[in-house]
Amino acid sequence: MGLREYHRKRDFGRTPEPRGDAAAARDGHRFVVQKHAASRLHYDFRLELDGTLKSWAVPKGPSLDPAEKRLAMQTEDHPIGYADFEGVIPEGEYGGGRVVVWDQGTWRPIDDPQTGMRKGRLAFTLDGEKLHGRWSLVHIHGRSARDARRCRSTPA
Repeated sequence: MGLREYHRKRDFGRTPEPRGDAAAARDGHRFVVQKHAASRLHYDFRLELDGTLKSWAVPKGPSLDPAEKRLAMQTEDHPIGYADFEGVIPEGEYGGGRVVVWDQGTWRPIDDPQTGMRKGRLAFTLDGEKLHGRWSLVHIHGRSARDARRCRSTPA
């Protein structure tokens, strides 16, 4: 996906969010969950992959109960430097509101992550401060274009 959409949505003269560039990209296995008090409180789940943070908005936040499925909607990729971002995005800007790091750590794919993303089933383990164990993001097919972008986030 790259950072084109991320850059298009932001005015870096007004927002403290990191601009990010290709030079900062690396091939690590970092993850971060950011609590984001925008127009509605939600959590942003981000996995470092292919030089960016692949990102999903999780309206109710991650669940620690393996039986509970949570909606996760994929959003635009974010720069690697966003993993450390905490602060206030000004009102009127895209995503305006307070952002804090809720959890962070490393992730390890169960299978090839690029294939998993392409096929709509990404399985991985997390080793964070709060989140641990096996998880998966599963693309669900709905009736509308909006539903087609949704994934379920489940501890496995």
